[in-house]
Amino acid sequence: MSQIPEDDQPMPLVSHLTELRSRLLRCVAVVFLVFAGLFSFAQQIYTLVSAPLRAYLPPGATMIATDVASPFLTPFKLTMTVSLFLAIPMILHQVWGFIAPGLYRHEKRIAIPLLVSSIFLFYAGMAFAYFIVFPLMFKFFAAATPDGVAMMTDITSYLDFVMTLFFAFGVAFEIPVAVVLLVWIGVVEVKALRKARPYVVIACFVVGMILTPPDIFSQTLLAVPMWLLFEIGVLFGALIRKRSEEADAAENHNDQPPATRP
Repeated sequence: MSQIPEDDQPMPLVSHLTELRSRLLRCVAVVFLVFAGLFSFAQQIYTLVSAPLRAYLPPGATMIATDVASPFLTPFKLTMTVSLFLAIPMILHQVWGFIAPGLYRHEKRIAIPLLVSSIFLFYAGMAFAYFIVFPLMFKFFAAATPDGVAMMTDITSYLDFVMTLFFAFGVAFEIPVAVVLLVWIGVVEVKALRKARPYVVIACFVVGMILTPPDIFSQTLLAVPMWLLFEIGVLFGALIRKRSEEADAAENHNDQPPATRP
């Protein structure tokens, strides 16, 4: 007996496009509503984000603005980015509402935890960067400043730098979700991931070398969590794969015709 998605009803292409447009407009509206609420706190938000660097500036040194409009545009840009990050749960909720009607019941049982986990892990990666990586990184940069050079960072350059790292760490912490998805849809087997473990460890340290200052402590601080997250993804991927195989076996057993007596 073939399964059909819940609430599976044929819809014309125009209806799908209309619903997609509606959900996109809701996402944009949520971002601007969050931005409207945060705009009056734009200066305070930038002060908070720049705190890890300012803590290690030399006595009497400050951050600088080299462009005329930077004191206004840089906090404005940061506030818009923060609004987008804060609206991610609502955006993903709209994405889920669009694709959920086409999923089977067992697919929904797996997709919902993955969706919630992806939101949590993205925020966890950003928090890890802010509270752990940034202080170590800026402490190293401050200590490595040559004599006779004043460390006075431009506010726009700093924002571009930290936003890149925020996004990089947020995406890096999605490794368990990516591994589980790859195993779930059958792209890769758990055994293959386990055999590739040495290469994954090397790749984690390469990424750590690229994203952190050139000292082994900072590189390890990123590489080890990435490797642990990979192992967590493999563990949950194996559990989901096992349950999926058991469900398929049970379904095949139910589909068999009953035995008839002679």
